[in-house]
Amino acid sequence: MSPVAYFAAVLARTDGGWDVSETELDEVETLADLADLAREAAQDDDSVLVFIEQEDAWFAVIRVDGEDDPRIFVSDGAAAARSSYGSVLTDELVDRVGDSDFDDDFDTLVAELDDESAESEAAGQEEEEEEDDDQGAAGSGGVPVGPLGDCELLADLGIASGELLGLSGEGAVPGDALSEIAEALGCGEVLEAVR
Repeated sequence: MSPVAYFAAVLARTDGGWDVSETELDEVETLADLADLAREAAQDDDSVLVFIEQEDAWFAVIRVDGEDDPRIFVSDGAAAARSSYGSVLTDELVDRVGDSDFDDDFDTLVAELDDESAESEAAGQEEEEEEDDDQGAAGSGGVPVGPLGDCELLADLGIASGELLGLSGEGAVPGDALSEIAEALGCGEVLEAVR
């Protein structure tokens, strides 16, 4: 069995745009490790994004602004929860749901996803694999199937929540989604150069 392939890149915001570099995740065991990796690339307290993709199964965007808690968006929580690096993110997101200090972004996202699910069912998209039926609405460890996290984390950079959710929908290709996000940020060519 071949090893699971991951792609990870750090995008650090600078006065001239975005500085993009591929990064290794070998030393990442916790969200704090990932945040430290991002902060090392930061100029002053400017925003840093970390893109992670696993073999077109899922993608994640992590945003770090100075010493603020990282903001996380995962395209498919259940798929990510089954992988070593993805579970670092999904475990954190599931923990935040039970945290009374967690803001309403997650509740908003869940409501949007419920609406989308209802529309999908109405459109007759219920022909899923038997395994998916058995799995139901929750994946590994009770992590929801589908987008999870803060869908507003790129809104001030020109990528609205609906756009980000659209890049995570059924049939979306994670690598293409990250390319589209980078393109919208003005660093698409640079990202492709480090792939």
